[in-house]
Amino acid sequence: MKQLTVISGKGGTGKTVITASFASLAEKKVMADCDVDAADLHLLLHPKIRKTCEFRGGKKAVLNQQLCTNCGRCIEVCRFDAISENERRSPEESRTTIDPISCEGCGVCALICPVQAIQMQESLSGEWYISETEYGPMVHARLGIAEENSGKLVTVVRHNARLIAQEKDLDLVIVDGPPGIGCPVIASITGVDLVMAVTEPTISAISDLERVLSLARHFKIEPVVLINKYDINLENTKRIENFCERDGIEIVGKLPLDSAVTQAMVQGKTIIEYGASGLVTEIEDSWERISTKLKK
Repeated sequence: MKQLTVISGKGGTGKTVITASFASLAEKKVMADCDVDAADLHLLLHPKIRKTCEFRGGKKAVLNQQLCTNCGRCIEVCRFDAISENERRSPEESRTTIDPISCEGCGVCALICPVQAIQMQESLSGEWYISETEYGPMVHARLGIAEENSGKLVTVVRHNARLIAQEKDLDLVIVDGPPGIGCPVIASITGVDLVMAVTEPTISAISDLERVLSLARHFKIEPVVLINKYDINLENTKRIENFCERDGIEIVGKLPLDSAVTQAMVQGKTIIEYGASGLVTEIEDSWERISTKLKK
């Protein structure tokens, strides 16, 4: 079983659109949407959810109103201003309250409380799903608003995608990774066989491409590059080509700017399904190059 992760140094480069197209071309595969903070692969693959599971990725401070003596020590030590003192709504209530959204789960308040009125409890951080699509099984997730530990949720998604691949004797896991170089990106690329970075010929995208390729090399994972909308700035496209040639990184494709991409997205279709002839050929050629590398 091989694993391919598609990433980008910045958002908006077309990563998910290309990943969805690869999903429609590949055989015997499972898809994993690891952009858990802003998942959108489902908009193109239209999964039918078969299983829903809770994700509890962290702990929150919970106050026992009956034990609290309103000493204020927890308020003094909370660095995130999650604990405050308010007027009592009833004589039985404590004046001290904890805002669960502001709480970062560090646990200092529970440690400092002299009467153990604060306990750290696991909180529901999101959900993850096992689904079926027209192109095969898919594992995806949704992180809750203002929740953290996205890297842990990515790990859960990837783990279950691999289990499905093993159970169904599938050859490939295609991971739609998040943009950037943070914790969820690291969790998306660790241990995979190939990383494809999608970029575009803009100054910001080139800068972020260099960072994300550096991250892949740090984890000793072979990267390849796909340049999307290459014809919007041929000078910058040449810069990317020179940069990749200098570092020995293969460019597996160059896709032109095409209004058919927007039209396909509006209809909720992959580029392959929509049938944009010029782009289809280019994407098929790119996928052929990637398939060849994965078979080595």
